[in-house]
Amino acid sequence: MKLTFLGATGTVTGSKYLLNTGSRRILVDCGLFQGLKQLRLKNWANLPIKPKDVDAVVLTHAHIDHTGYLPLFVKNGFTGKVYCTEATRDLCKILLPDSAHLQEEEAEYANRRGFSKHHPALPLYTKEDAFRALELLTPVPFEQDVNIGDDITLRFYPNGHILGSAFVRIHNSKTSVLFSGDIGRSNNILMKAPVRVKQADYLLLESTYGNRLHERDDPMLKLANIINRTVTRKGVVLIPVFAVGRAQELLYYIHLLKASGAIADNIPVYLNSPMAVDATAIFSKHRGEHKLSKEECAALNRTAHIVNSVEESRALNQMKGPMIILSASGMASGGRVVHHLKAFAPKSNNTILFAGFQAAGTRGAAMVDGAKEIKIHGEYYPIKAKVEIISNLSAHADYAEIIDWLRGFESAPKKTFIIHGEPLAADAMRLHVEEEMHWRTIVPDYLETVTLD
Repeated sequence: MKLTFLGATGTVTGSKYLLNTGSRRILVDCGLFQGLKQLRLKNWANLPIKPKDVDAVVLTHAHIDHTGYLPLFVKNGFTGKVYCTEATRDLCKILLPDSAHLQEEEAEYANRRGFSKHHPALPLYTKEDAFRALELLTPVPFEQDVNIGDDITLRFYPNGHILGSAFVRIHNSKTSVLFSGDIGRSNNILMKAPVRVKQADYLLLESTYGNRLHERDDPMLKLANIINRTVTRKGVVLIPVFAVGRAQELLYYIHLLKASGAIADNIPVYLNSPMAVDATAIFSKHRGEHKLSKEECAALNRTAHIVNSVEESRALNQMKGPMIILSASGMASGGRVVHHLKAFAPKSNNTILFAGFQAAGTRGAAMVDGAKEIKIHGEYYPIKAKVEIISNLSAHADYAEIIDWLRGFESAPKKTFIIHGEPLAADAMRLHVEEEMHWRTIVPDYLETVTLD
């Protein structure tokens, strides 16, 4: 086997790994690069392999940094099956058309306002491309071996990151490779803990939090304090959220805070993300993957006022606090939340609350790092609102939690490739694995190809 790293090396986005077994070419994850401009430009560059020459795609989970390149991959010639779990299939039906819509909307907005350097500005792909990609999705149950051609076998294991997320194990008669995807946490309020995997000859291990430990204090208490302080200022708590996972977690925390009296029950809560609304409904469909009961799922759906139309979204910007708005996207890189930032970030009585990791080059990372202004649609807006972050709401395991998961292996992999981390985090994760587990590790480079013995 040969393995080529086509993304998520030196960064946490653009996950793509090409596994060449000799008889089959399999792409594990098909993610979009996000954040820094030099990363986003890679989305427009040709891959070192033609999509039509790839036999199959396998998805670890539905997040756009793992699936968002798929419509372009199909547009450029891929026609094979895309293997994923059932929940990943259901979430992709929401996420991929929405990603295409954002591509089209931003191109149209840039052309109308004239701030693009390209004339005309074009979307990376369209909704038609996204719907064509969805036709190729082939759902596979967890923990069941599936032959995907010749003697190649695929198996998904639940990894607790979001609905449908999985460790992916691919093997033939000689060699097995395990792709970690994004590893969830053992104590997440919604998702069940990642399962233990006992063996793999080679491991690709994420390192998003490779150099950090999550805070051990109660995130619900911190959330209550942030909300209550903002309410005393009659301000707005604006929370950029990932539509899948983070939105549902925060809604559930807010439900619990209201039910316990920790925050006032009459604070209006708005969920301004059609995608998050649909994703929340999917929680009820896949109850075996998370911890919520039928009644708790119903409470989750009742917690917020649903904002459906663009007109309703615009009307929120004219309203005054106190109120809580959850809106996509989680790193403030696009979507409806950027219009809310225009309205609420320049006012000092408001709070912009981030929950979880903010990738380099995103507006979220800039604000968390103390930026005094941010650029939106070609114009700069001052940041006078209070900027907060609750890092331990992340759906990613920190390095100690990952090491604990690695202890479930009965024998060490021949090599462990440290991927999906910014440079300092990846190198720190390498060191943790070497010192704690005494395993052989490699931090691969972008486009590097290695031979698996």
